[in-house]
Amino acid sequence: MITSKIISNGLLRALATILIIGLVLYFLYVIQTVIVYLIVALILTLIANPMVQFLENKLKFSPTFAAIVTLILFSLAVAGFILLFVPLIISQANNLALLDTDSLQTQFMTIEKSVEKYFNLEHLDFSTLAQNADLTSKINFGFFTNFINAVLNFLANFGMGVASVFFITFFFVKDQLLFKENARRLLPDNNEDKIINSVSKINYLLTRYFVGLLMQLTVVFILYLIVLLIFGSQNAFIIAFLCALLNIIPYIGPIIGTVLAALLTMLSLIGQDFQSEILPTTIYIVIGFFLVQAIDNNISQPIISSKSVNSHPLEIFLVILISGISFGIVGMIVAIPVFTMIKVILKEFFPNNKIVMVLTERI
Repeated sequence: MITSKIISNGLLRALATILIIGLVLYFLYVIQTVIVYLIVALILTLIANPMVQFLENKLKFSPTFAAIVTLILFSLAVAGFILLFVPLIISQANNLALLDTDSLQTQFMTIEKSVEKYFNLEHLDFSTLAQNADLTSKINFGFFTNFINAVLNFLANFGMGVASVFFITFFFVKDQLLFKENARRLLPDNNEDKIINSVSKINYLLTRYFVGLLMQLTVVFILYLIVLLIFGSQNAFIIAFLCALLNIIPYIGPIIGTVLAALLTMLSLIGQDFQSEILPTTIYIVIGFFLVQAIDNNISQPIISSKSVNSHPLEIFLVILISGISFGIVGMIVAIPVFTMIKVILKEFFPNNKIVMVLTERI
């Protein structure tokens, strides 16, 4: 017989459960930065695994020394990446310093008159309109101070984030076996083997995926560099590296990289004749980048991505598309790793389900 006491106890338990879930979600929201650090460290660990295994198995390094050497190489890569920006910034600053402002003003006035004539706007006095609008009184000059403070805060947070990620990655790489043994003790006995097998397969497939991603970015970087060198672009190495790095974002990243390459090319040629020098060179580089993206999208990306995670190229495309629509750029970046993890877990726990069998037949 259901009594009021049973009902009240049930309601209290439900409220307590909701409260606990809410507190857990709030706690996860508060420590979201730490969670991001852990995820980045885990990704670096997966990328570092082949190198660590090589150092331990082939060169007979101890786990601690292998982890130290690997992190030193990562640190050099990060330092090199940051230093890449220095020559690019100096070069563009020099281009702007050498800019013939009188010539540029003449070009702008010519373009303005052509636009006015084409659209029949010759009766409008843009200078008078600008003065009447009193734009200077509406400019918030405090924006520049806020911008500088934001840049300084970003640099401080970035430095702390890099140090934290490297510290966590060191222990992830060094004590992998210890973490696995401790995790095994905490797992329920009835599902222990399934969970261990899932973790091992996920580790294997994601390691292959991130190594394959590095191979893909390397191929794209080399092709971008060839295009830029053919047309004599300044800072070709840096521009190719940045544009290749943007390929981490599926489908959208290459478009952003092409726009970035076009802008940097125009800036590097600033002061030269627009019609005979700047415009043709920019168009040729954009066409070259489109050809590289066609090669990447149709050859290297489907082969490397599908082979690394044992998934069909169409399957990968649909997963990225759905994740992008649902969660934006972040969803597109994490789509393949998350989908791979889900497939492994489903195959391990529901191997006889027909849908799962179809989705996981290649892993």
